[in-house]
Amino acid sequence: MPKPRILVTRRWPQAVETRMAEVFDLDLNRGDNPLSEADIRDAMGRYDAILPTVTDRLPAKVFDLPKARTKILANYGVGFAHIDTEAARTRGITVTNTPDVLSECTADIAMTLMLMVARRAGEGERELREGRWSGWRPTHLIGTKVSGATLGIIGFGRIGQAMAQRAHFGFGMKILVQNRSAVPAEVLALYNAVQVPTVEDLLPECDFVSLHCPGGAANRHLINARRLDLMRPGAFLINTARGEVVDEHALAQALWFGTIGGAGLDVFEREPHVPDALLGADNLVLLPHLGSATRETREAMGFRVLDNLADFFGGKTPRDRVA
Repeated sequence: MPKPRILVTRRWPQAVETRMAEVFDLDLNRGDNPLSEADIRDAMGRYDAILPTVTDRLPAKVFDLPKARTKILANYGVGFAHIDTEAARTRGITVTNTPDVLSECTADIAMTLMLMVARRAGEGERELREGRWSGWRPTHLIGTKVSGATLGIIGFGRIGQAMAQRAHFGFGMKILVQNRSAVPAEVLALYNAVQVPTVEDLLPECDFVSLHCPGGAANRHLINARRLDLMRPGAFLINTARGEVVDEHALAQALWFGTIGGAGLDVFEREPHVPDALLGADNLVLLPHLGSATRETREAMGFRVLDNLADFFGGKTPRDRVA
């Protein structure tokens, strides 16, 4: 039988591309530029499977074609808010993702952002590189102590729990949790964590707030001007979840007027665009979506996609099916 025809929408780690080429009739986007919605719609008539990433937008209109050859969208990443899963389901198209394998590295980046913004590391590096450092002095770049502080975690899935592990055991932080469902008592006990009912209950109690909730329409601007006003004046917001979870205009206002202490962002509403108001904020640390960016994790994500495809084309239900 002929091999299934597969489109990979961006370049993946070489080890994964090599293995996929052995198993499938593989086409690669060698230019490594984001595909347009029109490109993806066209591809759905020509490929048995499309392997999108967060840079690919698949709204309902992408699925509006006379006959789709594509039977599975095997997403490279845990988040799939960029795919209209209901439209895919209506067309009989399976959607999968890659959970589990990126939790540790994403939590590492969240800790990196938290430490950098609290200790003003970004400001200090810029000062050094620009030749503005005049030497040590007692009042220079005074930051905020992380050890022993209170960390609020919004979204207590795998990544949120990995963040709690680092914060509680590495830095002795007190952990507060807000989650859309009740977290089992034995899971909270692992980190001596306390779950609170609402975001409004959590924000005023925390020195740091780290977002680990899903993206998508349900959580768009979960952190808005009203909720930013509930944070302590010296508190810090960390986002490694999805850009749309934070109202960037409201955050810029809070940073410029000093109503919060600072923020660290690895994701943005309209990537790769970052508003000038954020770029100019000294009390903000910015990273270019590096949450899963280690060789080990990016390869593991790719091989997880391969496992889902092998299940699907082998007549089994993929382990990571989300639609």
